[in-house]
Amino acid sequence: MGNSKSGALSKDILEDLKLNTKYTEDELAIWYQTFLKECPNGKITMAQFQKIYSGFFPDTDPKEYAQHVFRSFDTNSDGILDFKEYIIALHLTSSGKTSQKLEWAFSLFDVDGNGTINKTEILEIVKAIFKMINEDELKTLPEDENTPEKRADKIWDNFGKKENDKLSEDEFIQGTLENNEILRMIQLEPNTIKEKLKRK
Repeated sequence: MGNSKSGALSKDILEDLKLNTKYTEDELAIWYQTFLKECPNGKITMAQFQKIYSGFFPDTDPKEYAQHVFRSFDTNSDGILDFKEYIIALHLTSSGKTSQKLEWAFSLFDVDGNGTINKTEILEIVKAIFKMINEDELKTLPEDENTPEKRADKIWDNFGKKENDKLSEDEFIQGTLENNEILRMIQLEPNTIKEKLKRK
């Protein structure tokens, strides 16, 4: 068991998270206590995760996007997130290295989990992102990406892919690192979430 500051958080998990995230032991202890208040059994279900996400985006519909995020972080595919998966998710989306974020983004867009991304999967995630953009923001989007279909087409074109091509993880990461346009179009600003979490 960890020390009294980290409650029931095991020393192994604590050390692993300190090593693999930027969080200190004190921060992890606070996160753990908050996590247990929200999820006393130490697990988050898909429904709970969607509810938490809805709190971050009250004026939009984040349910579908939250489902994809949940899937990408449920590393053992058991339908629940434990504290370790939750903290790693938080770290990667808010403060991880660019390469880590892009590895996560690839897993988000790889909807069927087959190790490649096709244009249909890009469109599915972009549609989910669009449900989280409020009407005022939608009006400010450029004409060539103001619908999910247009944005998915633009992303796919920026990767230089034909309609039925597939994209490997390396191609996805390399293409995104080399093209700020792709990076801008695939991301949902995670700082919004981070700031709201800080205020809880």
